[in-house]
Amino acid sequence: MARVGLTISLLFSAFAHGALVRRASPTVQLDYATYQGVRLDAGVDQYLGMRFAAPPLGDLRFRAPQDPGNTSTIQDASAFGPLCVGTGQTVDTGFRSEDCLFVNVFTPSNSDSTLKLPVWVYIQGGGYAWNSNGNYNGTDVIQNSGNGLVFVNFNYRVGLLGFLASQKVLENGDLNAGLLDQRKVLEWVQKYIHLFGGDPEHVVIQGASAGAGSVAQHLAAYNGRDDGLFVGAIAESTFWPTQRTVAEMEPQYDLVVQNTGCAGTNDTLSCLRALDFSTIQAANVQSPFPGAPSQPVPLWYFLPVVDGSFITGQLYDSFQGGEIVKVPLLVGDDTNEGSGFAYNASTPEEVSVFMKANYPGLNSTQLEAINDVYPLMAPVALHAPYFPSASAAYGESTFTCPGNHMAAGMATYLSPDQIWNYHWNVQNPDDTSKGLGVVHTAETTAIFGYGYSANVPSFASGSLNAPMVPITMDYFISFVTTLNPNTQKNAAAPTWDGWGTGATGNRLKFELNATVMEAIPEDQQQRCEFWQSLAPYLET
Repeated sequence: MARVGLTISLLFSAFAHGALVRRASPTVQLDYATYQGVRLDAGVDQYLGMRFAAPPLGDLRFRAPQDPGNTSTIQDASAFGPLCVGTGQTVDTGFRSEDCLFVNVFTPSNSDSTLKLPVWVYIQGGGYAWNSNGNYNGTDVIQNSGNGLVFVNFNYRVGLLGFLASQKVLENGDLNAGLLDQRKVLEWVQKYIHLFGGDPEHVVIQGASAGAGSVAQHLAAYNGRDDGLFVGAIAESTFWPTQRTVAEMEPQYDLVVQNTGCAGTNDTLSCLRALDFSTIQAANVQSPFPGAPSQPVPLWYFLPVVDGSFITGQLYDSFQGGEIVKVPLLVGDDTNEGSGFAYNASTPEEVSVFMKANYPGLNSTQLEAINDVYPLMAPVALHAPYFPSASAAYGESTFTCPGNHMAAGMATYLSPDQIWNYHWNVQNPDDTSKGLGVVHTAETTAIFGYGYSANVPSFASGSLNAPMVPITMDYFISFVTTLNPNTQKNAAAPTWDGWGTGATGNRLKFELNATVMEAIPEDQQQRCEFWQSLAPYLET
């Protein structure tokens, strides 16, 4: 086995008098492979598509990620590896594949192992069903940090392959494989990131949507055990869907077994592992939860479950009881979190059916109470009358209130001055014209920069929302590098106060030319208390 690399090296060759000249492509030597990356004119080296785990194929399906095998030849790290294929998706080996456990690192070209730069690890979202925010390029944030950080992103298993649950998987495999993939990356960072100029003692994890839900899971993992994997956390639009027990998910496993032809075999899990991928993928689809309506099907179907190890209980209980890793936290939401997901309901009864489909533990009395809390609202373009009510109910129950609960819990057990909450209310004309308002994770373009994110036209240079990019990006860079969004904030940005000790908490409201601090509105706080009272039913 090759020795762990000395530093980021540069394929040197000798000149006549012993002088060294650098070739164009940087390399890094790990103890299992040497990877050759790409040096960009922007002064950033990127290493793309490096294996952080063995291919999760065959007998490794439905198991925790294993160490990658040793490779003696130099590996090309100039292109992203394929994303993990998800629910309802087709396979394209160049874009989506079951062999997908790859990590990407972006680092300043002048970095070496002595610099110990802060490390930003990004966990993409996709409802645990897809890798939907894969392969953001870290060049902009590195340049805007003054070459002051290392950026990491990666793939993890999703859908059936990442979150199939059964007692059989528990006995001869590993539950929550997708979350264990994430944990494997955090351990990989601890072992290797110094070779890219990063500091393993200063790692900040960020996630969007299911990635933010994953951040919450890592904060609460193993009863809040601190394994020293990160020192700060960012949760963008925290996603807390139903989180059931293994027993409650057995019907899902039985349906997969039936639909793949493995029913009646002596060992159904071994049968699933032996199947060709097209047969597995044909069963990687959404179906109704037991006790839920047949239509609509749930938005998200293969999800993290309580496994008694990584996930020991419900997230509401973990944050309320302080069974979390206590680190500085930046967490926020968008005005219309649910608008991209909600059923286009025409009646309150249709709102109830939509909520029951996604939270089957709710009973008729609770569904009636939801309609009382979210009555008929002002109409929006291109949508049925009760769409705003369904959107608000789903958005606050699944994204907004969980984020506020994270902030309150961390403020209680760490410090109210080390928790920063935000509310994104920057209007994008394309979304508002469709009646969607300020949609889920709309701030992502401003965090990572127009050129390497969603390419939303209103955030392009010279466009309406372009001024929000440096303000937002600098806050996030400052938090990653100093664990405080104010230390290196943009000169045009206001001071971002912490959560505080008030009854409702404080937040920074991002608006074009009007970004200010405000208290979380009392009526929203009351609705969040309502959702917290329903938490045991939302999670079953």
